[in-house]
Amino acid sequence: MTPIADAPADAAGDIAFSPHLAGASILIVDDEPGMRNFLMRMLASRCRHVAEAADVAAASRLLEATPFDLIILDNIMAGRTGLEWLEELRGSGFYRDVILITAFADLETAIKALRAGAADFVLKPFRSNQILNAIARCLDRGRLLRENFVLKRELKTLPGGGPGIMAGASLSTHAVRSMIERVGPMPTTVLVTGESGTGKEVTARALHTVSPRAAKPFVPVNCAAIAPEIIESELFGHLKGAFTGAASSREGLFFYAQGGTLFLDEVGELPPAMQSKLLRVIEDKKVRPVGAEREIPVDVRLVAATNCDLADAVAQGRFRQDLYYRLNVVNIHLSPLRERAADVAPLARLFMDELSAQLGVAPLGLSDATLRDLARYPWPGNVRELRNVIERSLILGDFPRDVVPGDAEEDEEAFSQALDAVEKAHMLKVLGEAGGNRAEAARRLGVSRKTLDRKLKAWNA
Repeated sequence: MTPIADAPADAAGDIAFSPHLAGASILIVDDEPGMRNFLMRMLASRCRHVAEAADVAAASRLLEATPFDLIILDNIMAGRTGLEWLEELRGSGFYRDVILITAFADLETAIKALRAGAADFVLKPFRSNQILNAIARCLDRGRLLRENFVLKRELKTLPGGGPGIMAGASLSTHAVRSMIERVGPMPTTVLVTGESGTGKEVTARALHTVSPRAAKPFVPVNCAAIAPEIIESELFGHLKGAFTGAASSREGLFFYAQGGTLFLDEVGELPPAMQSKLLRVIEDKKVRPVGAEREIPVDVRLVAATNCDLADAVAQGRFRQDLYYRLNVVNIHLSPLRERAADVAPLARLFMDELSAQLGVAPLGLSDATLRDLARYPWPGNVRELRNVIERSLILGDFPRDVVPGDAEEDEEAFSQALDAVEKAHMLKVLGEAGGNRAEAARRLGVSRKTLDRKLKAWNA
């Protein structure tokens, strides 16, 4: 039996702490009962879930039933080595981190472990803090990679619009807030319906925020924006060589949302074949990466949204009835803004404060007359249009007259003055960033030095 050099928690060389360890699910695979017992005792009180297996056959059965965040894998075991099983795992679409432990190691084994996809390599005997440090590194790195992926994706796909949908005084908005508070903490699948721009994604985020999954990722997916031929790979991932252009294996969005919420916007646009596969994922809670032979368990809460009538799509044969029933366990319907005029004023004030701070300009006055005009406008683009109008008004210095009526001559003069003010502020900002160097500032602005000099002279700057 391999000797174990344990260390109490208060011993010299403090054990590293990972903020993600408490929520982690870890599988220990080792044929030595002493090593399994040692690791189980050490991790049971620190992690959400810990399981053990004496061989890779038992470990494979556990992986088919439970999603694990990390595997601690012994290399030298009876039957098959850990390295051989690790290579099989990577080939079957298992993407989570694996720490390889062994009492018999050399440089060649370490290199093979890293090439096979091991996240870390720990030599026996080891102390508690050594293995805990390795676990902490893996969990922190994995969490950071997933968060970076989600943030980059949101920067590319997130439409304009802040959390203002939750502001409002109408009975409709009060009902939505109550539904979110009631349903959010539950694991139930939710279907959010409403016209474009009513705030379906913000509602989904609110459901995630009040749920026990709030510390895990919220991953939004616009089903209409992904080409039908790649949507399966986007959602479920793929293995290297699974199709032309698959130069490497890749995790799908279900894996990035592990433990959290996956928001499927415009779900009615899913191709028929993908509808069938999504239904199976909901029922089995497993996904199969493209090119993989095995299914992998996932723990994800689904929130779907659509601006079309899914019941009508079912009647026309464009959407699977069984999938519709699985998605529509709870329906939250968002009324168009024209039907909830009482929400316009609080939303306008919220957007004015938020956007004036973002743009660095003074907020415009929202008089009672202006708010009445805003409330009378039909808002075909709903909350998103209201936000855009507030933003455009801040930039130009006045409200558009198709929304707030006014004098046309005064409008033209105000518009011209607003443009001059925006131009001046921008040029002076760029000049300051260039350290007062006018030639460099002109280059950055894309104007001639002569034009910049003339402008600055007119402004007495």
